[in-house]
Amino acid sequence: MIDFKYILGGFALFMFGIHYMGTGLKNIAGNKLKYYIEKFTNKPWKGILVGTIVTAFIQSSSATTAIAIGFVRAGLMRLDQVFGIIIGANIGTTITAILIGLKVEELSLYFVFLGVLLVAFSTKKKVNYIGEIILGFGVLFFGLAMMGSELKNLKDLPQFTAFAKASNDNGLIGLIAGTLISGVIQSSSAFVGIVQKLYESGSITLLAAIPLVLGSNIGTTVTAILASLGGNRASLRAASIHVFFNVFGTLIFMILLIPYVNLVQYISQSLNLSPMMQIGAAHIIFNTTTALLVYPLINVIIMFIKKIIPSNETQLELEHSELDPLLASSLPQGALSVAKEQTIYMGNLGLDILSDSQRFFITKEKKYLENGKALEEAINTLDSKLTEYLTAIGHSNVGIKDTDEFMETLQIIKSIERIGDISTNLFNFFESSFEQKAVFSEQAKADLTSMYNLVSDMIVLALQNYKHNDHELVQLVLEKENQLDAFEKEARKNHLKRVSDGEAGNAAANTVYLDIISNIERIGDHAVNIVKVSSQDIPLHRH
Repeated sequence: MIDFKYILGGFALFMFGIHYMGTGLKNIAGNKLKYYIEKFTNKPWKGILVGTIVTAFIQSSSATTAIAIGFVRAGLMRLDQVFGIIIGANIGTTITAILIGLKVEELSLYFVFLGVLLVAFSTKKKVNYIGEIILGFGVLFFGLAMMGSELKNLKDLPQFTAFAKASNDNGLIGLIAGTLISGVIQSSSAFVGIVQKLYESGSITLLAAIPLVLGSNIGTTVTAILASLGGNRASLRAASIHVFFNVFGTLIFMILLIPYVNLVQYISQSLNLSPMMQIGAAHIIFNTTTALLVYPLINVIIMFIKKIIPSNETQLELEHSELDPLLASSLPQGALSVAKEQTIYMGNLGLDILSDSQRFFITKEKKYLENGKALEEAINTLDSKLTEYLTAIGHSNVGIKDTDEFMETLQIIKSIERIGDISTNLFNFFESSFEQKAVFSEQAKADLTSMYNLVSDMIVLALQNYKHNDHELVQLVLEKENQLDAFEKEARKNHLKRVSDGEAGNAAANTVYLDIISNIERIGDHAVNIVKVSSQDIPLHRH
């Protein structure tokens, strides 16, 4: 008899352990993970190294790939850079299979005990995070052990025996099963762990197990595809690279399945590997060999993907090499021009995140929320880089005019960064209202749409003025600010009247609505700051 509650419960603990351990690791690293991914990937081989290390560190190739796609979506990373990260992420994800093969599960409860002590009794955040890592590590392997004790009984189940025999006779069946299951649970590491336990118990042969592992590599690309939804063509291209890498490698190894199985068996016999480590070895061979085959073809593959997914955008792809400190010291005037160009790009990202917050409000689709998070990270990264770059320019010998432009750009960057922050507040307000089943009246929705349209126009005009220094645009922005202020007051008055008349939405919507319109109005103030800073004859507006 098979007690499925142990299989389900063990799997749940296994997934929870992976997630909890990864969360602890990311908490310790803070923003450094994103920093290393973005900073040290100017060459594909560096991307492979960083992708491998980061994925081994956070135990999630999906998370590493999603971060990289976020950078591509925001224009902060080129396709050749993200290609390297994706290759590395696939290599790094084999670490879990190796740990499982080492049978760390025998010590799992000791790790659980130590992790609980650190989480429950330490008052230091860093120690708590270390406790989370250790606890997650222990729970991961305890769940695996619980699951494994029942999975071995599957070989006595007629239906599973039939499936195992069919997979052994036809590897395509195992490939499809591995793809579907990994796609649903969105974790190749978890599924490979299950396959390791099944193979160890003798429920399946190596010939049936390996196609399941190969299928898991295709299934895990679902996360990358989801991360690209709602983004631009660049992010879709990046997700396509992830799919291409795994599908290409899988096809090669499926064609050579028998020699591949024989190679794994030969290595296993030579090194006296345990059954679970044999699956780990097969996983490593697949990812490293595919990486070696694909690496020389990176530029060719990128050209192919660009042809099948042509760009219909004029979005600038930010080259960090343009923010060269040597240029800042040797030719500050040229460096200021570069900084201005990238500041305008940053402003367009601010406009994009505002638009996504409106789309999220209208559709309630999570893809706009995820896109907004990626854009906020990109804006913060640009804020930091441009501020550092401008500081380097400021230390050079610049004239009075250049000093004015330096100060102007610095202040505009901060206004754009605040637009990103406030737009993130809007996402949070909307998400909270959705969770509380808030219902907004039709009039409330119409007022929000009008305010969104006004403030979006103000940002567009403000950026155009910063680029062209057109005094007429300044006046247009100031006129629209008056309209926005008047509209905000009218919307507030209308809302309070609806509340008193009992015609407003439910209580949850009533609570958050005033915060939403107030934040949209604040974005308008920062758009005005941009035009006033970039137009010296108009006094600076402080919010």
